[in-house]
Amino acid sequence: MITPISLVAVPFAIRRRDRHPLTNVSSLALVGLLAGVVVAAAAFPAAALTGLAAKAGSEGFADLPSSIKQQTSPQMSRIYASDGKTQIAVMYDEYRSDVPLKDISVNMQKALVAAEDHKFYEHHGVDFKGLARAFANNKAGGDQQGASTLTMQVVRMSQSYSATTASEVLAATAKTPERKVSEMKFALELEKQMTKEQILERYLNIAPFGNGAYGIYAASQIYFGKKPKDLDVAESALLAGMVKGTSYYDPTSTEGYPRAEQRRNYVVNDMLSLNYITADQAAKAKTEKVPHTTKSVGNGCTAANKNEWGFFCDYFQRWWLAQPAFGENSYDRERRLKSGGYKIVTTLDIKAQKSARKRILEQRSDNSVNALLLAAVQPGTGKVRALAANRKFKLPTAANPNPLSSDPKKRKAGARATYPNTTNPIITGGGDINGYQAGSVFKMFTMVAALENGFNLDYNINTTNRYVSPLYRDSAAPAACNGHYCPSNSSAKEAGPFNMWTGFGASVNTYFVPLQEQVGAEKVVDVAQRFGVQFREKQDNDLATQSAHDWGAFTLGVSASTPLDIANAYATLAGDGMYCTPTPVEQITNHNGEKLDIGKPSCKRVTSTDVARKTLDATRCPVGDSAQLGSCGGTGTAKAVRGVVGHPVFGKTGTTDAEKTASLVVGTTSIVVAGYMVNPDWQAHHDQMKHDVINPAVWNTVADYMDGKPSEQFKTP
Repeated sequence: MITPISLVAVPFAIRRRDRHPLTNVSSLALVGLLAGVVVAAAAFPAAALTGLAAKAGSEGFADLPSSIKQQTSPQMSRIYASDGKTQIAVMYDEYRSDVPLKDISVNMQKALVAAEDHKFYEHHGVDFKGLARAFANNKAGGDQQGASTLTMQVVRMSQSYSATTASEVLAATAKTPERKVSEMKFALELEKQMTKEQILERYLNIAPFGNGAYGIYAASQIYFGKKPKDLDVAESALLAGMVKGTSYYDPTSTEGYPRAEQRRNYVVNDMLSLNYITADQAAKAKTEKVPHTTKSVGNGCTAANKNEWGFFCDYFQRWWLAQPAFGENSYDRERRLKSGGYKIVTTLDIKAQKSARKRILEQRSDNSVNALLLAAVQPGTGKVRALAANRKFKLPTAANPNPLSSDPKKRKAGARATYPNTTNPIITGGGDINGYQAGSVFKMFTMVAALENGFNLDYNINTTNRYVSPLYRDSAAPAACNGHYCPSNSSAKEAGPFNMWTGFGASVNTYFVPLQEQVGAEKVVDVAQRFGVQFREKQDNDLATQSAHDWGAFTLGVSASTPLDIANAYATLAGDGMYCTPTPVEQITNHNGEKLDIGKPSCKRVTSTDVARKTLDATRCPVGDSAQLGSCGGTGTAKAVRGVVGHPVFGKTGTTDAEKTASLVVGTTSIVVAGYMVNPDWQAHHDQMKHDVINPAVWNTVADYMDGKPSEQFKTP
């Protein structure tokens, strides 16, 4: 276990302080006091130390505090796919990840001692002879020496990281005799509490190495693209030399490059003089080229874009920021994510994600004004398995901006479209994304409400092509007639007797509107809420909370929703009526290796098992499967699904007025995928969204996921 250092996040402008190679003489004023007591002080008599402190400060040395706040330095968090191995993203305020000493090259350990503290393994925290020597040298006008041991430097860095205010940071690094005396006392105590190996490990993990690298893990990655255990002599000497002044010895700057190379060779010579390396190793190390550049290290969800995981990463981050367990507000939660050193195994299924993205791009490119959005959920758990779109999760740049919005009003104002690049949560909703009308996929909620209220799947309604509602009034909508709500079917042939199997299979509007009337629209709205529809639009929320009983068009899917909403709602059927809150998390482990009890499936019963299974039986009709309890009557708006997937399936198509949206949801016992084809920028557009575009993207994603899995039948009511 790595010994912790400090967790407090101090503003970068304060904490990023380089030590100039010429140490300030005033910070060594107290060394003069040692000149006459070096021999006695070498044995650490209390009297000598107390006398020193009396001259350097107002309080006695023995009375100074002797313990350092033992906290953990800011650590980056790693986010993985569900396999626990594939890294999706890293998030950090400081790019740092502590590693145990056994995983750090011996070359690096020796190089640091050679560069900073030759007597490290001999002194007890303070090198009194070194202090006296530095004082004499500085007084004689030689190169300025500080004589701070590795242990004293650990104290200084730990105090800086433990500081919670700017003044505390400045006090921890102030070049004063008082601070130096206090640092010595801390160092002596630290050597009593920790072994030399633990102190060395702490130093290597806390030290800044420049160019955004904090600690040896980050430095190894940024400068050499390798792990600390693989650093050779030359690489180790370069990094060890840089801690003296990360800006002054920065090999990526024109001025710093020759200094860094010279400093590297100086450390190599010291390693040779200490018999840490051979003459041949030293000569070879000096011939190695010093790197001019650093390796790029991604941070956050836009960096995950290259592997097309950005939308899922963003969904995870939004989930985290909404969890009270991680802090009182979103700022505190974000700091914890970016400094807590968590290992987060998410629910992202690599196979499902790659397939969804591939199948989308087969239909539309990232440069299409119309978006194909897919979300995949596992029934019975709420685990989100994939989120994909024909968009790149990245910010547009001034040099490569998105085109102007297709919405005339937004275009006139100079607003840009969300393609090909966007960081908006267009699949899951949030921010200014409230969702999209999805059409007839909402009829499932009406069926659930009807079954809950005593209706049966074989309930028959003799329909007409156009229905004049005696209950719902609507004088403004396109479906209005003489002040009434008068919906029609998509085809004049859709008339006559239908039941829930055939009515759902053929998506007969004039079956479901009167069915909703008989059940009560408020009960249908209630089912939708229980199944996870969130009513993000203010108008939708007002209708749902204030006049749901009058919402005649609700069953036809006029309320805004997202693919994730609908995928999870249909997954509730396959979960036997258990609604599971969508989650992007399999397991979270903190920096101490402790598993946190958060993000696990959270499920509650929202309808009976029997109602869920009966509803699912009818939802097999639209996608070409066979009902177990009745007959689909040859209906099916997406009959090809069953043959393509090759497993028992259920689902539903959806289309809105004038085909401004097309949707399809397809599920098995293992996964439910919902897809929308929409224009996220202008929902009043004039394009026609076609099912021959969205449908293949959805059913092929399901087929890819189910490939090789055993066929599993749905449970009978």
